[in-house]
Amino acid sequence: MKTIHVAAAIIKKENKILTAKRNYGEFVDLWEFPGGKIEPKETPEEALKRELMEEMDITVDIQEHFITIKYDYPTFHLVMDCFLCSLQSNDITLRVHHSYRWVSIKDALNDLKWIPADVQIVQALQTKFGK
Repeated sequence: MKTIHVAAAIIKKENKILTAKRNYGEFVDLWEFPGGKIEPKETPEEALKRELMEEMDITVDIQEHFITIKYDYPTFHLVMDCFLCSLQSNDITLRVHHSYRWVSIKDALNDLKWIPADVQIVQALQTKFGK
C-alpha cells in the first residue's frame, strides 16, 4: 500500500484551534487541520510552512511537534506529523478550502465532521488541554 507523508498545523489561539473545510477530493466538505504533502528533500516543518502559505496565505511560528498520526485509508497509508503553531498575523486567504473556523478544543468533535485521521488529533488535544 502506498504511504503518503504529510505535515499538519495545529494553530492554537487561547483554547481554540483553526480548522479548514475541504473543497476537493475524497474528503470534500469535511474538516481538517491545514497542511499538506511533504516533498522530497523537505523537512516536515519546511513542508508545513510552504503548504500553509500556498493554501491559506499565512505564516506560522512552529512551536513544537505534538503528535504523529498513522492511519490506514482504503487506498493509502497516511503518516501525518502534527505541530503546535501560532499565527504571525490574523489575515487568512483561503485558496483550497471552502471556509475556516476557530473552534474550542472541548467542542471540536461535537461541532464538526472531521476527516477520519484528524479525529485522533482532536482526541489528543482534548487529553492534553482538557475536555
